Amino acid sequence: MHRPHRGDRQPFRHAARPLPEGAGAAGGARGPAAPGGGDVSAARDLARVLGLWNPRALWLTFGAATACASALAGVALLALAGGGVGQGLATGSLAAGAGLLVFLRPLIFLRPFLRWAERMATHAATFRALADTRTWFFRRLAQRLTAGPGMTRSGDLLGRLVTDVEALDGLYLRALVPMAAAAAVVLALAVILGAVAPVLAAIVALPLALALLLPVLIAPFAGRAATSTAEATGALRAEAVEPLTALEDVLAANGEGRAIARVEAAARAMDLERRRLTRAGSLGGAAGAVLTQGALLGALAWGVTGGGEPAAVIVALFLVLAAADALGALPRAGAALALAAAGARRLLEAADHPVPVPDPPVSATPQGHALSVRGVRFAWAEDRPPVFEDLSLDLPEGARVALLGPSGIGKSTLAALLLKLAAPQDGRITLGGADYETLSADAVRARIACLTQDATLFDDSIAANLRLAAPEAPDAALWEALERARIADLVRALPEGLETRCGEAGARFSGGQARRIALARALLSPASIIILDEPTAGLDAATERAFLETLDAALAGRSAILITHRLTGVERPTRILRLAGGRALPAMS
Repeated sequence: MHRPHRGDRQPFRHAARPLPEGAGAAGGARGPAAPGGGDVSAARDLARVLGLWNPRALWLTFGAATACASALAGVALLALAGGGVGQGLATGSLAAGAGLLVFLRPLIFLRPFLRWAERMATHAATFRALADTRTWFFRRLAQRLTAGPGMTRSGDLLGRLVTDVEALDGLYLRALVPMAAAAAVVLALAVILGAVAPVLAAIVALPLALALLLPVLIAPFAGRAATSTAEATGALRAEAVEPLTALEDVLAANGEGRAIARVEAAARAMDLERRRLTRAGSLGGAAGAVLTQGALLGALAWGVTGGGEPAAVIVALFLVLAAADALGALPRAGAALALAAAGARRLLEAADHPVPVPDPPVSATPQGHALSVRGVRFAWAEDRPPVFEDLSLDLPEGARVALLGPSGIGKSTLAALLLKLAAPQDGRITLGGADYETLSADAVRARIACLTQDATLFDDSIAANLRLAAPEAPDAALWEALERARIADLVRALPEGLETRCGEAGARFSGGQARRIALARALLSPASIIILDEPTAGLDAATERAFLETLDAALAGRSAILITHRLTGVERPTRILRLAGGRALPAMS
């Protein structure tokens, strides 16, 4: 992946051509919620998240159904217990309620099984839905952040991928499922008591029905605190992660104290926002307790005033206890809804960011792989000077062009343009006679591979790193690529061979070895053109020369663009150009 680096590589969210009307993602670009429109915006965001979960509808429905069944089993258990006790007290003999109590035994065994089934089903549904959400979000980011985030700090972006997605589990697991179970319980209570004493049913069910509204009533009040909590959590993650990515520089500048101070300040801000969110949930809990107690007192008052049979009052009291268990989770459901809405907003805010270089509706098919750049003008942003003014160059099939120039002159920017990671403001680029504007990014990158100076090896096996270029490649193809990169003997000598883990950023290997594995990955690609962006940067002279000798042999039959600040005499290019003044000039002019 291309990363912003040095002077010629800047966040390029403004580098793409303006999007056509309606070309953005569904929902459009997102900005601050309009005053008074926060509830509607939050509902719309949550609805979009639920839409992402449609493929898991069966799991989600089954989980909610088992939760309702478990809650209703609790209602039946206490209803039978209350009925048995009531009949026993009414007749003065416990044997009178024995007929009802006989049904308790199967329910006593059924209830734990249903609770287990509920936990298994709801968590399985949640894990699947969140995995789908992370995959969708990562795919959207990959389309939008191909040249670096630009729109947010890397630590905050990581927080959106991890923390904000995790907040969405509250939407189903701690909000929708408890609300469905509580509604089922209150409805069952109303039906059971309505069959015995309709007035009593109304007295008990009314405050419990009001308790069902608590999540919806709490969520708007908790919304601002939830949004602030999500933003503060993202800021804390950014302050914690970013110094670690440049730890050597921080330590060299004696900046660890300042970095720690910023982390502590961000942590205090996050704690403050979390306390505000907790207060909103606590107020909801108090309101729920008052309503539940009101239902109990109403049933007692009805019984004391002679409104009906004592047995009905006892059943009502037992049912209110069953309802209290289900309703007890509703105040937390309100806070969970608020947190989920805040997480959804932050996710969609990033996911709806405009695509830097949108694909055409239908991609053309290049005829061959001759590459041509004509009259290209490009700047990373409107307020920055152009990197290229009138850039033109040709790469015929099978040719090797060396592009020379100092750091910051635009060498890596050219690589971004050729890989369709950015689009020129003027001029045109063609591949096989097809204009880049008519080609999808996939069509371009299927024909052009890139080996950069900071090519990353992920903390996975050598085989997995190689298969990034060709996911279906058999082991034989991997070994062939390693042979061409002259690193196969080293890999064979490793105890685990292709399954050897590379370590974070390829830490298991030296710089030269890691670069050869990255070269093997590029060679494994079926691309006809290889862009080599400072491929020997950071290598010592001997390793550099050996790597370039390997490169010369490995590129046989492919076109290549070598982007570097100097030549060593090993490269053998068919043409040498230098970048100067935003143009590509013959090296000897």
